[in-house]
Amino acid sequence: MNPVLIGGAWPYANGSLHIGQIAALLPADVLARYFRLKGHPVLYVSGTDCHGTPITVRADREKVSPHAIADRYHREFTDVFTRLGFSYDCYSRTDSPKHHRLVQAVFLKLLQKGLLERRTVKQVYCPSCNRFLPDRYIAGQCPHCGAAARGDQCDACTSLLNPEDLLDPTCQLCGQRTLLRESEHFYLRLSEFQALLAAQLDQCGDKYRPNARQETARYLREGLQDRAITRDLDWGIPVPLPGYENKKIYVWVDAVLGYLSASQIWAERTGCDWRQFWAQGAQAWYVHGKDNIVFHTLILPALLDGFDPELKLPDRIVSSGYLTLEGQKISTSRNWAVWAADLLDTCPADSIRYFLISNNPERRDADFSLQAFLASHNGELVGAFGNLVHRTFAFVKKHRDGCTPNELCDPAIRSSIEKTYSDCDALFAGAQIKKALERIFTLVRELNRFFDQRQPWRTRHDDPDDCDRAIATCLHGVVNLAQLLDPFLPFSCA
Repeated sequence: MNPVLIGGAWPYANGSLHIGQIAALLPADVLARYFRLKGHPVLYVSGTDCHGTPITVRADREKVSPHAIADRYHREFTDVFTRLGFSYDCYSRTDSPKHHRLVQAVFLKLLQKGLLERRTVKQVYCPSCNRFLPDRYIAGQCPHCGAAARGDQCDACTSLLNPEDLLDPTCQLCGQRTLLRESEHFYLRLSEFQALLAAQLDQCGDKYRPNARQETARYLREGLQDRAITRDLDWGIPVPLPGYENKKIYVWVDAVLGYLSASQIWAERTGCDWRQFWAQGAQAWYVHGKDNIVFHTLILPALLDGFDPELKLPDRIVSSGYLTLEGQKISTSRNWAVWAADLLDTCPADSIRYFLISNNPERRDADFSLQAFLASHNGELVGAFGNLVHRTFAFVKKHRDGCTPNELCDPAIRSSIEKTYSDCDALFAGAQIKKALERIFTLVRELNRFFDQRQPWRTRHDDPDDCDRAIATCLHGVVNLAQLLDPFLPFSCA
């Protein structure tokens, strides 16, 4: 069995987790559990993204250190993921010493190879705040579509932006007009990787979600542009060169390299070899929201290849759409969100997992509504799966003194079970996780119909042998469902 690396996107330590983020991250845990059941060596890594100006802004507002903010949310994220059953092999953080050393080593290797270039550029500066602004704190209009956009990306047309390209730029901290000032920075010569990344898309594009394939192809068609890899920031990984003490490595470089540093941290903790998961024979699955596509299909592979061409590049991209809330876009600033910790205080983890997978925005945006959430819990989890397990076990306990009948599974049901395994294998191979769950629940409903049709409550008097065969078949079904559904509903199936 070939090794499987699964990288779940790194949540940013500037606020609590909401259901939209969980919906994008949950497929990674389902995949990790599935591949472990199949017998593959699995390394499932992620961590907390601890750097960047938004954290320092919150720290200034609360009069604490940026590290204290990162600590608070790292603890909260760890608690939420544990309660939801996320089975990380290593959940790390980008402010760890090991991560700092790795990112600086990558920077120096790229510089040595001539893949970084010093440039004096005009950078957005707020005279009112007396600071250079990070991209996400610059507001303006997208030069491509005219929509409101940040300095790094337009959510409307998904274009990657340079902050100096924005029309009518203003500072999001104070609302004042910004200006441009010269500053020297290092640029990643991303254009040098055009051929490599185009070949990677040709080779692996059918293993990308359609949105990832289309967006990556668009960037390659337009021609890759070199991008700044450093910024004038207060909080982040220092540029490891004399004379650049006040500059930091840009957070988007820092965060995507976390998959590699977390793998190395896991190896140090366990004594195992991380390289088997980064070798060419491994599978490399990356799971994230659609706003992170190009960072995983273009930026990360360029950094990895520039650092060490022997490292495995991403070849499976699982990029989810957005989850809306009652038909409206989730907005943390307007407090229009369902916070993951609050939902866990009220509902079982498996109910949340089931809904967010069965309604996952795999191919298009999806919606969370309270009515739909209740319906999925009562109709599917309780009404179908729970009903099958309960009625079967209750019958054995009540009418057979808890002793299971020693009978073979009905041939037709056995065939359906075997078909479910093979169908799910094919669906998982294509990252159709939602359809795999739907396929398993087709078997759940078939077993409920079988129970109804065989009427063991009647045949236990009229035909005890037939009753035993029916109950044994349902038990066979439940045992297999516990395995099939384990990646989705780990608490119930345990």
